Amino acid sequence: MQALSIAMVGTRGVPARYGGFETAVEEVGRRLAAAGHRVVVYCRTAGDDRPERYLGMELVHLPAARKRSLETLSHSALSVLHLLRHRTDAAFVFNAANAPLLPLVRAAGIPVATHVDGLEWRRAKWGGAGRRYYRAAEALAVRWSDALIADAQGIADYYRREFDAPTTLLTYGAPLVAPGTERLAELGLEPGGYHLVVARFEPENHVDVIVDGYRRSGARKPLVVVGSAPYADEYTARVHGLADERVRFLGGVWDQVQLDALYAHSATYLHGHSVGGTNPSLLRALGAGAAVLAFDVDFNREVAGASGRYFAGPDDVAALVTAAEADPAGTEQAGRLARRLAASYDWDDVAAGYERLAARLAAGDVPATRPSGRRRAAAGGPAAELVPTPGPGGHP
Repeated sequence: MQALSIAMVGTRGVPARYGGFETAVEEVGRRLAAAGHRVVVYCRTAGDDRPERYLGMELVHLPAARKRSLETLSHSALSVLHLLRHRTDAAFVFNAANAPLLPLVRAAGIPVATHVDGLEWRRAKWGGAGRRYYRAAEALAVRWSDALIADAQGIADYYRREFDAPTTLLTYGAPLVAPGTERLAELGLEPGGYHLVVARFEPENHVDVIVDGYRRSGARKPLVVVGSAPYADEYTARVHGLADERVRFLGGVWDQVQLDALYAHSATYLHGHSVGGTNPSLLRALGAGAAVLAFDVDFNREVAGASGRYFAGPDDVAALVTAAEADPAGTEQAGRLARRLAASYDWDDVAAGYERLAARLAAGDVPATRPSGRRRAAAGGPAAELVPTPGPGGHP
């Protein structure tokens, strides 16, 4: 395949220290660079550590507004302005929130695919204006992208159902990890001796539901909670207020070796994420052979399948945790099945999909016309509107 120049816009950049988008950029970008392509990654400036290259990728560091509602779009706008002066053969824009910038990219003759992520407008951190913006941005991404990328079949189905828009399905990879146990001793933990949560403290990740459910259980093994949230003091206080003396809050764990050890040696991994697509934390848990207890939504069932057990509220969590401790052999068997499932999520395959899509974009192999971006009409009524459904505790 002919070497291409490819821009990756709209994330915090690499090294990946935050979430799924950053993980995808690092894992895909490094492989594209190794295949001989020029990969330019736009990064949000953070401190004085601004390397020019990382794992073969070229890095461009630019600032962002320090306000949650403006952070993503402000940095992406500066990135696009830089990209217009330093054109590439193709661009991948991550996050549909950046859709208002797409006409600038296309006007410069740069074909662009937008990775639309999950249903961002369902996140509780966004008020009415934020939700309206994200729903409008979805429609603009459909209308103004040369291609759309979905990381889960559920997301692809949503865009087909809402907009009659095709997507390219490119999931994430699941690292297969088998770390030792020595890093657990630093935390005073033993293999198989704890339940684990790894999540940002946001309502749609249902950390409160998990902690509340665990508190109601008769579990003897402690619940270890990894994560925090920079913008959610009230929700964090709620989570801590629901805990009893068996719950241990570790805050952020940024040492990947130690985090992998936590996944691999947990009795169960509880996953409360509900609005994203294919979630990297869930994939990492599968790849570590953790027995998964997951919030019951299509995205999680799509990934964990028969290896998972599923909950919708605190009482479900209590029952599942209690059952897992009562049946250690069955719990271990679920972990082995999870690891086998993880093998089907391969970053090499994912990167190859991005490479093929970049080649199609660069060759102009895209539809001459895109879907209108109008939501499809519901039978007998106006355009369909998906309203966030309250979950346990009233959270969407």
